[in-house]
Amino acid sequence: MLRDGEHFALGGLGVQVLHTPGHTPARVTYVIGDCAIVGDTLFMPDYGTARADFPGGDAGGLYRSIRRILDLPNETCFCMCPDYAPGDREPAWETTVAEQRRDNVQVCDGVDEAQFIRKREARDRSLDMPSLILSAVQVNIRAGRFPKTESNGVCYLKIPINVLN
Repeated sequence: MLRDGEHFALGGLGVQVLHTPGHTPARVTYVIGDCAIVGDTLFMPDYGTARADFPGGDAGGLYRSIRRILDLPNETCFCMCPDYAPGDREPAWETTVAEQRRDNVQVCDGVDEAQFIRKREARDRSLDMPSLILSAVQVNIRAGRFPKTESNGVCYLKIPINVLN
C-alpha cells in the first residue's frame, strides 16, 4: 500500500503519492514530474470540485487536499478525470495550477475553508444520488476488487431494494 509522500518509479518516471481525501477517504493524487493526476478531487475550473457527500467524504478535508495540490508550482499540469463539460464547452482533460487558482468556480484563491464548506455542502444537498453509487461503493470499498464469487460461480453486486426511496 502506498503512503502519503511516498515515491516510486513507473518505468523511467518518478512518481510521488499525495493523499488527497475529501471526495472519499482513499483519494490520492499522483505527481509525475510537472504533471499531476488529480482524479475526482478537482474538475475543470468552470465546473469546480468533487462532491464530498459520498461515504467517508468530508468537505473540509476536500478543501485542505485541494489547497495542498494547488501549492504545487503554477505551471504544473493537472490531468483531469472526468470532465462534465458544462454548457456547450468541448470536453477538456488538462488545466494548470495557475488556472485553477485563478478560475475555479468553487475553490479559487480567496475562498477560505469555511466559505468552501458552506458552498460545497449546499451544492451536495441539491444533487441526486448517482445512479451507480451503490454498486460503485461495493467495488471501491474493496480497493477495486469485486465481491467473492458465490457457490453458483457468479459474482454479484447486491443492492438493497427494500430500503431505497
